[in-house]
Amino acid sequence: MRRLIRLALPLALALLPALACAQSAYRDLQQRLTAEQLRDTGLNQLTPAQLALLNRLLREDAQRDAATQRAQPAPAAAVAAAPGPEQAGFLEGASDATIHSRLVGTVEGWAPGTVFALENGQQWRVLKGELTLRKPMNAPAIAVIPGFSGRWFLQVDEDLPKARVQRIK
Repeated sequence: MRRLIRLALPLALALLPALACAQSAYRDLQQRLTAEQLRDTGLNQLTPAQLALLNRLLREDAQRDAATQRAQPAPAAAVAAAPGPEQAGFLEGASDATIHSRLVGTVEGWAPGTVFALENGQQWRVLKGELTLRKPMNAPAIAVIPGFSGRWFLQVDEDLPKARVQRIK
């Protein structure tokens, strides 16, 4: 039985992002999946109580995610829209969709692993680059600049080196 639950849980978790994005009412797993899919995932071997619990947990999580998304206003002009193919430029992954915001708190420098929280709600982790500022900067205006092949660079000051970053939230 534990093996069954171990198989069912990843499937259920895999469905969570789709549920969070969907604006329609939650549909139970039995309605979403065919009998063959239920059998292949092992969900058909759950007791009715276990299946009801799994559906309830997924429903509550989807409702919580939907409520969170509705409660968070979109930042005004802080994030440019994701570039479409017509905006991508001559190289795949290239874009001019620079993100302008402010860092939350004080920054004294960065190194790989440093996480920056922006006022617009985004979080970026430093992948490459290391710098210690001569004096700390409180809530500086920043730009997150796209590069080639999906690379992004965080710029605190145009006279300072940029940090290569990756969006984590």
